[in-house]
Amino acid sequence: MTTTAPPEPRSHIPASPLPGSASQGSAAGRLWRAGRLPLAVITVLVVAAVLLSLGKERFPTGHLEPDNPAPGGSRALVQLLQEDSNVTVTRGSEAAVRAVERAGDDTLLVLFLDHRLLPEELDTLAGLETDTVLVQPSLRSLHTFAPGADVTGRAQDERTLEPDCALPAATAAGGTGLVGELYSAEPGVEALGCYPAPGGSAMLQVAAPDGSTTTVLGTGGPLTNRELDTAGNASLMLNLLSAEDVVWLRPDPPTEVGSATLWELVPPGLRWSLVPLALTLLLFALWRGRRMGALVPESLPVVVRATETTEGRAGLYQAGKARDRAVSALREGFLERSVPRLGLHADAGPNAVVAAVAARTGEDPQALRPLLYPVRPDPYTADDAAMLRLAEEIDQLSGRLR
Repeated sequence: MTTTAPPEPRSHIPASPLPGSASQGSAAGRLWRAGRLPLAVITVLVVAAVLLSLGKERFPTGHLEPDNPAPGGSRALVQLLQEDSNVTVTRGSEAAVRAVERAGDDTLLVLFLDHRLLPEELDTLAGLETDTVLVQPSLRSLHTFAPGADVTGRAQDERTLEPDCALPAATAAGGTGLVGELYSAEPGVEALGCYPAPGGSAMLQVAAPDGSTTTVLGTGGPLTNRELDTAGNASLMLNLLSAEDVVWLRPDPPTEVGSATLWELVPPGLRWSLVPLALTLLLFALWRGRRMGALVPESLPVVVRATETTEGRAGLYQAGKARDRAVSALREGFLERSVPRLGLHADAGPNAVVAAVAARTGEDPQALRPLLYPVRPDPYTADDAAMLRLAEEIDQLSGRLR
């Protein structure tokens, strides 16, 4: 018997991967396929955000705002000035004072919307002894910076004004659109008026004893983006505001809220007027308090016969000698009973009632009128006898009507 030996097992030796083989490429492909969709979404969102942000820059708004590109702003003029000058935009008087003190000798202060400044702030700015340009100033600011100058009129039309003065900045610019308030200076004040119109000059330059000048413009229109390129506005503004350092002061509206109470805001004269008013109200209350109030109807605890009520009221009338009320009650009772029977409305006038009673009874209307309605003087209120006579006559008249 022969046996065969079992076959020897084969050895399996795995092959080592080579660098850059297909396994690495497949891993990179799987990574790309897994991340390309999120990457595409992120890219689209970033591009959309950039596109949406274009043109959405927010600029300050407001008249003569130096960063406002709108028609009423002054961004175009400020950018032109920045080419040759150091323009410092300030929003308050303290910042403007610091900017002027830091600047050199050739400094120009341009002031807009000065009504937002307090009087003491205007005094501080006027004491800087620097050249100043006021744009349509208030009277308080005008008298502070240019003593002796005043508003004397206003240009009525929108025509272009000619300089008609020896100021180099105005003669170089020629006609401009300085159509607004007009100014003039008192005799003895060293001042130069340009762009005259009936009533004054649209631009006035006043010289101060310290050597500085204050130029007053009647309108801020030529400084705006809308009118800067009209006529000679750009030339006038660039020549007028030419300085090494320009401090552009446009005050922000005041935001601080005072702590004054309502009583402190009341004028002293009005406070003292409240004293006699309070005394008057007190006396009126005492006077009303001493008077008897109106009658209050109350339900009676027992039933009282009509005759007793009538006699009781008659006794009160007699005690108070109120013959006028008793006579009035007699007449009203007759009219309430008789007017509906005559076919008249309850609101019928005296003439209609008298005429109806006269037609029914044959009495004289002239005699019925004082009997049914009061006249002055009333003959039936003279004494008790006259009142009793009225009662008898009304009773007889009622009988004839029946």
